[in-house]
Amino acid sequence: MTVTTPQPRTTIPAPASVAPLLPRVAEADPDRARWEELTEAVREAGQYTTRAEAEWVTRIVLSALGGHVTGDERVALVQALPREAGRVIASQIPATQPLTAREFVESVAARIEGSTAATARWDVSSVLSVLADQVGEPLTTRVLTQLPSGYALLFGRADLVATA
Repeated sequence: MTVTTPQPRTTIPAPASVAPLLPRVAEADPDRARWEELTEAVREAGQYTTRAEAEWVTRIVLSALGGHVTGDERVALVQALPREAGRVIASQIPATQPLTAREFVESVAARIEGSTAATARWDVSSVLSVLADQVGEPLTTRVLTQLPSGYALLFGRADLVATA
C-alpha cells in the first residue's frame, strides 16, 4: 500500500507586466458596473439602507415608466441607460391611456407593499431624478414632453410650461 502525503499548494503571482492585462470585474462587464452605479446613485438619493432595496425600487419605477414612454424617446432612453435598466423599460407594454403624475405615483404605490402616496412619491422621485441626471437634459426634456403635466417635478425638474 502506497501512502501519499499532500503537498502544500502555493500560488505564484502573475508578473507585474501581465497584471494590467488581467480583467477587473468592472472592466469585464462595464454594463454591470453602470447598473451598479445607477442603483448606488438611487440608494444615495433615496437614502435607502442597501443597494438591494434601491435596485428593487429602481426596477419597480422603471417598469412603471416603461409603459408611458413610447416611440423614439423610448428607444433613446433604453439606449442611454445601462442594459439592465433598458430591459426593464423595454419589456413593458405601452399604456393605452397616459396616467397623470399623481396616478403614476399611485400605480407605483400599488406595486409596493405597505407604500403610501408619500413614500411612493419619494421612491419615484429618487429614481427619476437619478435617471434624468444619467440621460441628460435634452433626452429628459424629450421624455417629459411626452408625459402629462406634473411629471417634471418627479424628475427633479421645474414643470414644463408651454409659452405662446
